Amino acid sequence: MIQVKVFDTEHEADLENDMNKFLKELDEKKLLDIKYNVAALQEDEDEQIYCFSAMVIYRA
Repeated sequence: MIQVKVFDTEHEADLENDMNKFLKELDEKKLLDIKYNVAALQEDEDEQIYCFSAMVIYRA
C-alpha cells in the first residue's frame, strides 16, 4: 500500500528536523518520492509569512 506523510511548518529548519526524524525510522527501500513546496504570503506591509511543506510518499 502506498501512503503519504505531510509536513507543514513556518520555519525551514523545523521542516528539516521533522522530516529527518520521520525518515530516520523509514526503511530506505520503502521511500518512493518527496515533494517540497514553499509559499509566501504578505500579511501586511512589513510582514511576510512563509509556509514550508513537504510530502513523503512511501510504501507501507
